[in-house]
Amino acid sequence: MNVMARRAHEDTEPLLQSSHAYEDDDQATNKKKLSYEEAVEATGFGLFHWLLLVICGWANASDAVEILCVSFLLPTARCDLHLSSADMGILTASIFLGMMVGGYVWGYLADRRGRRSVLVVSLAVNGVFGAVASLAPSFWLFLLLRFFSGLGVGGSIPVIFSYFSEFQPCLRRGAMISALATFWMAGNILVAGVAWLVIPRTSLNVRLSWMDFQSWRLFVVLCSIPSLSSALIFRLFMPESPKFLMEAGRETEALSVFQTMFRLNNNFTIKTFPASGLVIRPKEDGEKERLGPRSFTGRLKQAFDPIKQLFVRPLASRSVALLIIFYCISFGYYGLWMWFPELFKRMEDGGSACANTSRIQSSANESCYPVKTAVYMEGFITAASNLPGNILTILLMDRLGGKILLSVSLMVSSVSVFVIYVVKTKSQSLIVSCVFSGVSVISWNALDVLGTELYPTQLRSSALGFFTGVGRVAAIMGNVVFGQLVDSSCAVPLLMVSALLLAGGVAALRLPQTKQTELT
Repeated sequence: MNVMARRAHEDTEPLLQSSHAYEDDDQATNKKKLSYEEAVEATGFGLFHWLLLVICGWANASDAVEILCVSFLLPTARCDLHLSSADMGILTASIFLGMMVGGYVWGYLADRRGRRSVLVVSLAVNGVFGAVASLAPSFWLFLLLRFFSGLGVGGSIPVIFSYFSEFQPCLRRGAMISALATFWMAGNILVAGVAWLVIPRTSLNVRLSWMDFQSWRLFVVLCSIPSLSSALIFRLFMPESPKFLMEAGRETEALSVFQTMFRLNNNFTIKTFPASGLVIRPKEDGEKERLGPRSFTGRLKQAFDPIKQLFVRPLASRSVALLIIFYCISFGYYGLWMWFPELFKRMEDGGSACANTSRIQSSANESCYPVKTAVYMEGFITAASNLPGNILTILLMDRLGGKILLSVSLMVSSVSVFVIYVVKTKSQSLIVSCVFSGVSVISWNALDVLGTELYPTQLRSSALGFFTGVGRVAAIMGNVVFGQLVDSSCAVPLLMVSALLLAGGVAALRLPQTKQTELT
């Protein structure tokens, strides 16, 4: 019996070994090394992505709040800080100057040190200097602090879109980035609503030993809260971009991020991410020297190297087109939008803001008190009119693509600005301003999507930082031009805005179509 049992065991052992081998083969088949796009798809789509949208959206909204808050305090703060129209133009331009400097610097650091850490620091810089500006007793100190706040905003805007896009599956990326861009509208509505609730209430004024802390200063403090809270959330809860980690060769960390995404998207019911590892692209010789030379000139040259790469084929034509578009839309949108509350204030007596130069000049010299609540109500209505444009963007982005939406919306925006110049009554101006608000936001949303899809990972944040920096130059010029001409030749800046938006729409036709493209 023992002999027979032993023989039976010997006969079945190869079968058992073969069975184990098949199981190992099945496991090897089920768990293999995945590329970046495969890993993102394998995590599924669910709770993680919706939480990410809310958190990144709040950061995007905080940038909108910090940028646009100055436009809402101008009608009141101009008396307390003794501002002329030219001074107001410089003040609105100051944050864009900071954004111009910060945009490229933070973008460069994000491509080399990581997205998350740059977001934490830039959002904190934005919030801290924004809050401290409320205590500035003079125009020039307030101007300086707004500049430093702009340094932070310049980093968070381009990096937040790079960071967010690198978690998204290919087929949903356009719609999700469009959804992220809609939070700019939320920030716009939030800042307009807070201004409407706080600034007209002079009962909130407090007498300090060295200054009167008016309600508009409290408004400035409240506007810093979104940025500070965003910085805290990213510091405590958010992971680094898995795409960046893979490009940096940090496979274990990237795999851990994918594991977290997978578990959240599957409601923790499946614990093991279906991958044994990730396919890490081998670095080329130039990339291996990421730390670069030790000399100052060498590091400076390396810092500007990404800009040179943007204007080398095959990226050159799209980079030139984007440069034109960013300049045109930033000059037009920020040049006009930042002056809407002041223009609404000047229309309170009826008629168009550009209809009567003598009335405009006398309005600009009148007292800021009592505060005219209607100015802030009209600003809120204009901000809320972003909503239809945002809904259209989400519905159409993955169907039509960013290129078509960008070009058409810029051309329609151009027409609406021309009509603002033509209309003669306050109600007509408000209606057309709402049309401009609803259509121009489609342009920004489409540009956000295109900007993330047109460039590879190692250049994405640098490219967005550079182009937003160009946009800041345009925004500075737009605000200075409005400040210099709004009292004497109001028609000139309006017609300039209309012409530039039309030029941007034509330039958008030169961009490649990126609908549902994979990130490289």
